[in-house]
Amino acid sequence: MKLAVVGGGWAGLAAAVIAVRAGHMVTLFEASRQFGGRARTLSIPLPDGREALLDNGQHILIGAYSQTLALMRTVGVDPAQALHRLPLALRFPDGDGIALPDWPAPLDAMWGIATARGWSWRDKLSLLRHAAAWQLRGFACDDALTVAGLCVALSPVVMRELVEPLCVAALNTPAHQASARVFLRVLRDSVFGAPQGRWGASNLLLPKVDLGRVLPAAATTWLQTHGAEVAVGKRVQAIARTDQGWAVDGRVFDAIVLACPSAEAQRLVAVADIGAQDWISRAGSLTYEAIATVYTTDGPGLVLPMLALRSDAQAPAQFVFDRRQLGGPAGLLAWVASASHGDTAMLEARVLDQAAGLGWPVKPLRTVIEKRATFACTPGLRRPATRIAPGLVAAGDYVEGPYPATLEGAVRAAQAAITALGQADRTAG
Repeated sequence: MKLAVVGGGWAGLAAAVIAVRAGHMVTLFEASRQFGGRARTLSIPLPDGREALLDNGQHILIGAYSQTLALMRTVGVDPAQALHRLPLALRFPDGDGIALPDWPAPLDAMWGIATARGWSWRDKLSLLRHAAAWQLRGFACDDALTVAGLCVALSPVVMRELVEPLCVAALNTPAHQASARVFLRVLRDSVFGAPQGRWGASNLLLPKVDLGRVLPAAATTWLQTHGAEVAVGKRVQAIARTDQGWAVDGRVFDAIVLACPSAEAQRLVAVADIGAQDWISRAGSLTYEAIATVYTTDGPGLVLPMLALRSDAQAPAQFVFDRRQLGGPAGLLAWVASASHGDTAMLEARVLDQAAGLGWPVKPLRTVIEKRATFACTPGLRRPATRIAPGLVAAGDYVEGPYPATLEGAVRAAQAAITALGQADRTAG
């Protein structure tokens, strides 16, 4: 097929690569001058005059991201070189918390629970009982249940120091609002999942290079080398159904993949006037959560590349990353506040106070707030379908699927979109 992919974020890049590998002729349209969407590179000047290539938000991958890792390898990126592997650890600056050994699942989780610091045996047994019950039920639950409701009988310490940080990291939605069903699916595939090659499914994979080099730059080069057309700085104004298939600003294609943000996809589907009101309604009903990353200088070296933080409204960051251990300059820390609220000045001030409370007199460098970082992953959420109309599909982390708004969710949505087009093409043939 002659295929148009609208949007050059991770979903669009994945869709384009998968389509080219399937033998389609692909044109990729990206509205901005930079690929990567909400996972892209920023150039930030340091106090000494040097430039640091950082990211619009500190991202974490995990070993269970099998399709994302496979896509990286396809376009020539070696995950072992681009990512720092760390067995799952949610340690706090005072040393408390859980850290899994580099063992196969579920032995790693069992040992990590048994040796968690700052937890009583009652806390540990509480988690082991709940984990066993979740496994016996196949990590399934009522779709209307929240994570807080799922864990109502769990030890408050375990809830505060494990479940809540994991929930906000994975779903970017607070536990009292987050879907228990999606949370259990993430636990099943990560903490209790099968190894992915030499890496455990629960392993944290922290980028050692800027996000542009983790995927977007290599994917763009790969696409051009394999004959795809890349139209950068081109915002699509309209799509329309034609006798020959579909038109993108007047150019005719056999099919279109909408891999742009949900609001932009909603606009284009409405402009096409194809009667897809249910899809438009579902896309328009999504609510969004922000993620803030506060970069600071003059920080201490951390014992691990990533530490968990005890957070609340006055101390908004849930995690802090030592960028020196991830290929950056010494003293540079990235403080991440998921499901964040407030403007740049307020968040920055509160994070500086949070650092001071730890005895770290850091200095602000740059605060980046991605206001529509992810959709709120709430119970019973009806997400937009992959298929919109014959020859028109959607790809993005907000489209229906098993995962929350993650990089892996975006890549898998792209796979589903290209598969749906292929199935329709075979049926028509």
